[in-house]
Amino acid sequence: MSQLTNFTKGFVKENPLFVLLLGMCPALGTTTSALNGLGMGLATTFVLVMANISISMVKNVIPAKVRIPSFIVIIASFVTIVDLSMAGFLPALHAQLGLFIPLIVVNCIVLGRAEAFASKNTIGSSAIDGLGMGLGFSFALALLGAVREVLGSGKVFNITLFPDKYAMLVFVLAPGAFFALGYLISIMNRIAKKN
Repeated sequence: MSQLTNFTKGFVKENPLFVLLLGMCPALGTTTSALNGLGMGLATTFVLVMANISISMVKNVIPAKVRIPSFIVIIASFVTIVDLSMAGFLPALHAQLGLFIPLIVVNCIVLGRAEAFASKNTIGSSAIDGLGMGLGFSFALALLGAVREVLGSGKVFNITLFPDKYAMLVFVLAPGAFFALGYLISIMNRIAKKN
């Protein structure tokens, strides 16, 4: 499989959110705005790339019996770096994302890519796979956040598109996440069938 294919499969063919339906908890919980979705996606991307690189480097020295716990410790180390960095440099975003940042440790996307790809491939391939999947997840979260923000408040990235009196408040609330995600998944399925 070429490096470009590894990189691009996370955007459409194997998009973690729209196709594989992984990472639903942060997708539904943090995407009240496009900025929150993008921030969560980029935090997950950093963890994915660094964990994939690290796991690919040490895959041959980890005993099979402690493989998964070892992967979780490696992932947790990078999540801690992200959590502390965001708290120090982006306190407003850190406050918005809250508990969802530490929950990256148990995100199925990260552990799944570690087990399915990084533990079986080279460092370079694992880095590209992590970057592609992470950016695909970031794209999906930012898109979901933008749709919810536009429909729920008439803004996107704090740019007013229409007066908020025309907005539908339900889209910035929890039920709106399900509606928006359902429609986006159906649109992506339609696009995939046409291709």
